[in-house]
Amino acid sequence: MTDAEKTALSYCPDLFEYQRRRSREVMVGNVGVGGDNPIRIQSMITSDTRDTDACVKEILELAEAGCEIVRVTAQTTKYAQNLENIRDAVRAAGCDVPLVADIHFKPDAALEAAKWVEKIRVNPGNYADKKKFETREYTDDQYSDELERIREEFTPLVHLCKELGRAMRIGTNHGSLSDRIMNRYGDTPLGMVESALEFARIARENDYHNFVFSMKASNPKVMVEAYRLLVARLSALGEDDGWNYPIHLGVTEAGDGEDGRIKSAIGIGSLLSDGIGDTIRVSLTEDAIREIPVAKALVKNIDDSACTHELWEQNTLQRGPLSYDPFSYNRRKSQAIEINGYKLGGANTVRVFTSQEKWNAVAHKIEKMGDFKPEIVLETSGAVEINPLDRDAIREINANPTPTLVTIPDDIGMAVIHAFRLLACKLDAHHPILLKDTFTPSTDPEKDFQDTLLTAARNLGTLLCDGIGDAIIIQGEHAPGQSLRLAYNILQAAGTRIFKTDYVACPSCGRTLFNLQDTTQKIRAATGHLKGVRIAVMGCIVNGPGEMADADFGYVGGAPNKINLYINKTPVKFNIPEADAVEKLIELIKENDKWIDPPKETVEI
Repeated sequence: MTDAEKTALSYCPDLFEYQRRRSREVMVGNVGVGGDNPIRIQSMITSDTRDTDACVKEILELAEAGCEIVRVTAQTTKYAQNLENIRDAVRAAGCDVPLVADIHFKPDAALEAAKWVEKIRVNPGNYADKKKFETREYTDDQYSDELERIREEFTPLVHLCKELGRAMRIGTNHGSLSDRIMNRYGDTPLGMVESALEFARIARENDYHNFVFSMKASNPKVMVEAYRLLVARLSALGEDDGWNYPIHLGVTEAGDGEDGRIKSAIGIGSLLSDGIGDTIRVSLTEDAIREIPVAKALVKNIDDSACTHELWEQNTLQRGPLSYDPFSYNRRKSQAIEINGYKLGGANTVRVFTSQEKWNAVAHKIEKMGDFKPEIVLETSGAVEINPLDRDAIREINANPTPTLVTIPDDIGMAVIHAFRLLACKLDAHHPILLKDTFTPSTDPEKDFQDTLLTAARNLGTLLCDGIGDAIIIQGEHAPGQSLRLAYNILQAAGTRIFKTDYVACPSCGRTLFNLQDTTQKIRAATGHLKGVRIAVMGCIVNGPGEMADADFGYVGGAPNKINLYINKTPVKFNIPEADAVEKLIELIKENDKWIDPPKETVEI
């Protein structure tokens, strides 16, 4: 995509003021998605679809917890046939939560499932294509022939969904783009968008519009760029022509624990902050019911922090051109400076600041804090605080040719993301920027950490994915050690500063061929000290091989209780008994010179 084409695109009405994107309403059973409806919460059960009682129990528990739409996998027609029994038992229990059939590879399973559930999720990357990682050149005629083949496969499902009043999700996954898309567009956000639009055009040709889009990826940067590009493309195609379809948000394979929540908050939260998203799923490698409170908290977090700015009417200074490309990551080009012996700005790593009070609290153990140590104290850093609406202050700092660290003062009555974007647009590029997670420092040791985590990950993660920021400070968490850990984990999840093992772990579902939660914890325990190594833990082959391209090593379910190991996207060891697989993974890491022995001494923070 050329710079001129990017310039013509817009994914957000105003990057400096919150406005929710207006979309058409799509009905999923009795639940409206998009339009004037609230942001809907979704999840997916992990039980085997052939086990009616287990599926019904899990669906009812999710609905009771506040899940508004529940997804069930349907690997084959046989699995899809049992959706009738699951649906009937759920309805007999007095629960009307809409059910979604998750389809990969099997159009015949989709046609069967559509008879029994309110929505069908199809993956354009594998609905009519088999991924073989083949490289070939397509002429325009050959590409057109491929699209005609897809049309023949997909149109029967479109007709059936239209006839029965079913909804559909056209859900692209970064890890399962077809070879055809990969060869023409590459492993890119543009390829993800084009893959979905091919299927959307077929639906529209048949006057079927009851569908939503999704653009999932395990890398928040890729996910954010893909959704932004999708929304921009839909806007360019024309809202008046009915292209304002709702958007489902999710970071696939986010993982578990604090890391999974941070990664989800960066990906989902950043898009919600820009008004994008009508329904969300937080995908955690944990029991599905634990996803619901996190998803609810993310939505509430946006509702509590998204604000408009009447201040704009009082400020006539031009905001300036964007200092970043929202459709492809490039870091803002500041100049390097040195503070407290640490270089920041320019091409240097993003640094972690703390307050003098927190520094004093951990000073006695800094040398033993390893990768979580504070680097620079805010009060002695020489950072200049500037309100981006203060024209005189902006003019004065821009007149200074010496690069100076700049941040924004607390309690200025602006949303963090919008304020720092505005600062980045007005501030000359040679001045580095210190990002804050909040403009309201916490003095409450009892404050809910989950809300602090979600706020910090959303605000800092959004800006880092925009390419803005040369240093960060966590002010929303009172505890010194916890605030430092959160800062480093956000940098890791945003792909900004890799200091520990990075895991890509999918949430469990009915396709999973081993216990994902237990296995992920075993792999973490054995490999968590490997700085900068990326390991993917995948329950099956739907996204496994595709996500291997982003990982150094992959651990993928190949058959029941059998594991295949990968290097990048290439399988190298097959059908390893599950009991031996973690040990064999360690051997593979050692064979490729990525192994180091774990440190003998660590300090809890």
